[in-house]
Amino acid sequence: MTTPNNVLLLMAHPNLRHSEINLPLFQQAQKIPGVTAIDLYAHYPRFNIDIEAEQQRLQQHDTILFQFPLYWYSVPSLLKEWMDLVFEYGFAYGSEGTALHGKRFGCVISAGGKKDAYCDKGINHFSIEELLRPLEQTASLTGMIYQQPLTLFGARTAAEDGSLERHLENCQQHLQLFIKEPAK
Repeated sequence: MTTPNNVLLLMAHPNLRHSEINLPLFQQAQKIPGVTAIDLYAHYPRFNIDIEAEQQRLQQHDTILFQFPLYWYSVPSLLKEWMDLVFEYGFAYGSEGTALHGKRFGCVISAGGKKDAYCDKGINHFSIEELLRPLEQTASLTGMIYQQPLTLFGARTAAEDGSLERHLENCQQHLQLFIKEPAK
């Protein structure tokens, strides 16, 4: 019998308690055995990130997932600050920075626009995959195995149109797969 993988889900939403999308996703993740779900804004309301504790947490998990609403084509500010500090030289990259090698890395994203808004002819001109290239490159530089993002498009109307329930089911299935399947 194989040992289940440990999944670290780092939630970055500056106003999570008012979120119709990310709050239920986060609450669901908190209930899944094998998933450590952390609300970064609750842990670090003043952005005083405990680098050593976060690096230890990363080392204890096989899969690292960032959950966030897409803000101006990027991650929320605290998640960017967290990455800048925690993924430091000598730990996450560089000749001796191998702590994250072989871990899986992915994103669970909510985007306000519909899927067709995220393409070369859409209002945003780029696909989600293109907009996330910096995160994909971060995974590459740190030796992590990049996973395609799980994206909920049309987040502003997801609760009304029923897509939130489907997304909750998809997220739960993805988390279960990360727990069961070893990284390749």
